[in-house]
Amino acid sequence: MLFHFRNKFPKLNTYWDKYMPFQKRQEIPAKTILLDEGKISQNYIFIEKGCVRAFFNNNGSEKTVQFFFEDEGLTSFDSFVNNVPSQFTIETIEPSVIYLLPKPYVIQLMNELSQEPDFAQMILQMSAQRQTHYINEFVSFIRDTPEQRYQNLLTERSHIIQRVPQHYIASYLGVSTVHLSRIKSKLAKGKLHF
Repeated sequence: MLFHFRNKFPKLNTYWDKYMPFQKRQEIPAKTILLDEGKISQNYIFIEKGCVRAFFNNNGSEKTVQFFFEDEGLTSFDSFVNNVPSQFTIETIEPSVIYLLPKPYVIQLMNELSQEPDFAQMILQMSAQRQTHYINEFVSFIRDTPEQRYQNLLTERSHIIQRVPQHYIASYLGVSTVHLSRIKSKLAKGKLHF
């Protein structure tokens, strides 16, 4: 689960190396489902190359909640930890190279890492980073208009705008593709404030 922290915690390389053989490397096309909503997550996913999204179905309409890119890891965390059905579907957007580490190995790795003195700090840092991101997303969705959220994407995470198809961005912002086109048109005309 922690392979994307390899560079930050080089003293733990013996653990990373030990568990590398248990990861299943897959080269997969775009629009490949890695986890279906309602299924229990059995793997931790690490992205070597490509783009992945998490979304849920809302009365027949897909609502994108997160995008993931190279050197990021993900799973449906609640499902993975608590053996409950996932609230999200996880799907590739681009042709991707991913690694899957099955849950039994993740648990074994976590047990071994828990003996390391820096492990608790590493978990706290990782958890705080993710929690802060999700809180900021939540607050922005309540406080900001779709136009402001789009501008935030442009300034803070422009790689999403560059790599993700517009209909997924619209879903992520909570607007129709038509509304997103209007937002982009206003920005193109120099109307930066909505």
